[in-house]
Parts: sequence; C-alpha cells; structure tokens
Amino acid sequence: MKKKLLFIGPPGAGKGTQASLFCAKYGLDHLSTGDLLRDEVNSGSDLGLKASEVMNKGELVSDELVLSIVEGRLVNIKKGWLLDGFPRNVNQANSLKKLLEKINQPLEAVISIKIADDYLIKRLLARGREDDNEEVIANRLKIYREKTSPLVDLYTKQGILMEIDGNADIDVVFSCIEKGLG
Repeated sequence: MKKKLLFIGPPGAGKGTQASLFCAKYGLDHLSTGDLLRDEVNSGSDLGLKASEVMNKGELVSDELVLSIVEGRLVNIKKGWLLDGFPRNVNQANSLKKLLEKINQPLEAVISIKIADDYLIKRLLARGREDDNEEVIANRLKIYREKTSPLVDLYTKQGILMEIDGNADIDVVFSCIEKGLG
C-alpha cells in the first residue's frame, strides 16, 4: 500500500471525507492545508504568527509559508501521510516535489476524484453553507479548472496519477481508492 499520497479534485468532490476515512483505516497522518494553517496559528509559533497576519487581512498565505508549515509536519512523520488541499497549482506542485526530495519522502500516488458538475453543484448546495450559492460555486469550479486541474496532466506525466469516479456512494469511492493504491 502506498503511504505518501495526495488527493486532488474540485471543491465538494469528497477529498476531505475520503482522506479522513483512508487515514483512519491505514494510520496515515492527514495533512489538510487549512487545518495545518489553523493549528500553526493556534500554536503561537513564528510561522503561525506570520500566517495569522496574512489571514487576518483576508489574503492568501504565501506558497513559501505553506511549504514551511508542511515541511515542519512531514519531517516528523514516519508511518505515511496524505496531503489534502495543497498543492493547488503547478508552481506549488514543483515546490512540493523539491521539498519531498530534500526530506527523502517522494510522493507515491495522486488520487484525482472526478465528479460531474451537476452532481457536484447539487452536493455543494445541499451542504447549506452561506458561501455555497450557484454563483460562488461556479466561480470556485472555474478557478479549480484554471489553477488546479493542470495538476492532472503534471502527475499523469510523472506516472503517479489515478483517477477515481467520485459520483458513486462514499463506500464505493473508498473501495476504488483502496484498489488503486493496494
């Protein structure tokens, strides 16, 4: 079983759900970028203070800062990890690759969860979050396609990408991921 993983897919595809299930079953550390940033801020570390300043202005935390936080977590993990939410673009992916080579923990597999737009929009609207309206969702999907979907080509060329159909039930998607990584 591969133990250095990345899950990618559009917002609402089920990456976080599948990552949590997978990590719980196989004892991997789930590194969600959002959670990492919040943990770092709450810890009061120097990196956390820098991240907090940026986040409080409503700005995006720099790639370098996110990479530093990710590195701080990865160097202490021995049993395996799953990244969720980073990288979000090719530039970040290239930086991550250099970092993983430096710490001798290369990425072993990338799971791309594919999902039909109409199903995805229904799923996101059903969550009932204030920021999940059709206009916001359409914009998030547009940004995903422009920035993140090129990762599919990048990881396909590296020979480590597996595409999973995310339109099925949670347990069916999980089973497909297990088979792909087994």
